Amino acid sequence: MLEKLKSIEKRFEELTNIMGQPEVALDFEKLQNLAKERASLEDIVTKYREYRAIVKNFEDTQTLLQQGLDEEMVNLAKEELEDLRKKRELLLEEIKIALLPKDPADAKDVIVEIRAGAGGEEAALFASDLFRMYSRYAISKGWKVDIMSSNETGIKGFKEIIFEIKGKGAYSRLKYESGVHRVQRVPVTESSGRIHTSTATVAVLPEAEEVEVSIDPNDLRIDTYRSGGAGGQNVNKVASAVRITHIPTGMVVACQDERSQLQNKIKALAVLRARLLDQERQRQFQEVTDARRSQVGTGERSEKIRTYNFPQGRISDHRIGLTVHNLPAILEGDLDDIIDAVATATQAKQLAQQTNQAEAKVG
Repeated sequence: MLEKLKSIEKRFEELTNIMGQPEVALDFEKLQNLAKERASLEDIVTKYREYRAIVKNFEDTQTLLQQGLDEEMVNLAKEELEDLRKKRELLLEEIKIALLPKDPADAKDVIVEIRAGAGGEEAALFASDLFRMYSRYAISKGWKVDIMSSNETGIKGFKEIIFEIKGKGAYSRLKYESGVHRVQRVPVTESSGRIHTSTATVAVLPEAEEVEVSIDPNDLRIDTYRSGGAGGQNVNKVASAVRITHIPTGMVVACQDERSQLQNKIKALAVLRARLLDQERQRQFQEVTDARRSQVGTGERSEKIRTYNFPQGRISDHRIGLTVHNLPAILEGDLDDIIDAVATATQAKQLAQQTNQAEAKVG
């Protein structure tokens, strides 16, 4: 690992020198690519240099202990060694995590699809709550939310809502939200006060660039129709809504939220590209052997990942056995603690897998 860190530091220094050359400074595209690579290494290099400084300090303190110090200085030196030992071990774990393979999609914007599951109108209302939760979370991060398509019910729920979130690291944070979300509460439509269980599914897709997913226009069937609102009333008198069918896969995407047919078509194609990219990512994931899988749970969207229990004011994340009792705050978008916990568990599993593989090679 230390050899790998040395090579990373060497590359970081090379990039710094190259970026300082006058001819490179005039080539904006090259400079941008170099800056991006350098930025991806900076955190690891900073941690590695801090680690080296701690190791040197530790060795110097050990040397000092061998020089016949008085009792008070010996005690101080031992305390310093213990403090440095803790810092060294903590930093080493941070470095190991930083060296884990990065998901190339982490820096991407995302397309989020929320659909009401079991539970009728209550499930649609829960889907609306989830949309509000993710919107609030995005706003707290300074990200931009743009609704791409929605199918609203008469009581302000959503049978389906698809929206885009643009912002730095959006996928790296929200990718842990894919799966089945379950709610337990007394529905507003329930007069007897009984607790119901309803579900909604969440799919978080990294947004695909056109160069990543090539779509043959001949593979598309594009239909236009009049957009409708809740209850089925016509919103527009012209056929501005767009439905695109990808014939090879059978995928169907419909967008009607924009008044312009062209804008609805652009949004529908963006959703289709994201779905096709995600399908390819899922296919590649299935090809990876069980021994190399390193994420919490199976990664299947059919998996129940979280329960929101309103009577007890708690949320349980079933992937990592986490239960918290701040349901109102989380529904207002305070998601960082849960996302951090799932991310940490994922990283721990990846580290354990990496260690087992290394030990297997040695053995």
